[in-house]
Amino acid sequence: MRYVYTIIVYLLLPFILLYFWRKNRKNPEALKFWHERLGIRLRPVPQNGIWIVAVSVGESIAATPLIKEIQQRYPHIPIVVTGTTIGGADRILANLGNRVTQLYSPYDLPVVLRKFFDTLKPRLLILMEKELWPNLLAECRKNNVPVVVANARLSERSARSYKRILSITREMLSSTLVLAQTPADAERFIDLGVARDRVCITGSIKFDLELPVQLTERAKPLRETWGKNRLIWIAASTHEGEEEQILEAFIQVRKQLPNVLLVSIPRHIERAACLQKLYQRHAFQVSKHSESRVYAGTTDIFIGDTMGELFLFYAAADLAFVGGSLVKKGGQNLLEPAAVGLPILTGPFTFNFELITEQLKQRGIAIQVNNPEELAEQVIALLSNPHQRQKMADNAKIFVKENKGSLVKHVELIEPFLN
Repeated sequence: MRYVYTIIVYLLLPFILLYFWRKNRKNPEALKFWHERLGIRLRPVPQNGIWIVAVSVGESIAATPLIKEIQQRYPHIPIVVTGTTIGGADRILANLGNRVTQLYSPYDLPVVLRKFFDTLKPRLLILMEKELWPNLLAECRKNNVPVVVANARLSERSARSYKRILSITREMLSSTLVLAQTPADAERFIDLGVARDRVCITGSIKFDLELPVQLTERAKPLRETWGKNRLIWIAASTHEGEEEQILEAFIQVRKQLPNVLLVSIPRHIERAACLQKLYQRHAFQVSKHSESRVYAGTTDIFIGDTMGELFLFYAAADLAFVGGSLVKKGGQNLLEPAAVGLPILTGPFTFNFELITEQLKQRGIAIQVNNPEELAEQVIALLSNPHQRQKMADNAKIFVKENKGSLVKHVELIEPFLN
């Protein structure tokens, strides 16, 4: 079955490359290392290290504390991180600099993977969350490289997809150690063929996130620039099709709270120019962070279009809506605003963070909204009630603190592969 999959990938490769070029042709930086994904002209890398696959921004965020903890205990072991998006690569560079080697992930083709394995000669492969690739894992078995799926999560939707190719899935997972976020994730992996004794429940590394140093102090000047007496609503990590709904809600909010500033942070910052046009078509005054000028008195919508500053924006806000949840993307990480201490609004599509979302809702930290009307209603209610916002904020910080500790469990379970 895997051989059929491989033939299909080979046949699709020209179309994949064409799509990649069309998507990024106006972004030279994204095309700079396209050849690495084909195993061509790989940058110099240290051998006999740990290879970590962190596909995009979310996985890169989760990988960062794990990498730092491993390096603290095993400073002599080199680490190579591969991903598929420029955003993820930028986040690794911003968080870790030259402490790791960053490459772009190879396409899941044997001829490409052999070049990667010959170059890296890794002692361990760590896949963040659920990036399972048949040929990559087959190459690991061939080269006797152990595999750990760290911070593993598997929604019911994803599990159903893997069941459709169950023979490939069982082969992939046959000798893999899975460090699952929740009991439900663990059972789904076991149902797909992972031996029960090779699945450990560790919780989510994302609870062990590190807030930037002096975050509160650094956020104060930004807050003053936005307007000391303004109420700040941040809509973060939003996707296409979502900003239109947020804009509809914002128009309703401004009718009752005319002094509210909307801080709009797209999941992919290259969409910032499109958002600016969208907002300006509705006669709103828009400023972008990259332009380094914010006219607090006249700006209606502020667009965060720089990498690595989401925590700063959260720390300067009063209320957060977390995107990917009003459209069927599965939601983004609610723990980031929770760790900062913000009340949270989220849409109905949160299957990527199902348990965490439910826990936040049960603790009164997050509120689900299903459409622009409900979003506007909750934004107005919360921005009009500082006491409730403070209660939600306090509960959020307590919740994150109570659930820390996954990082230590991860490293203890990975250590046998490193000694």
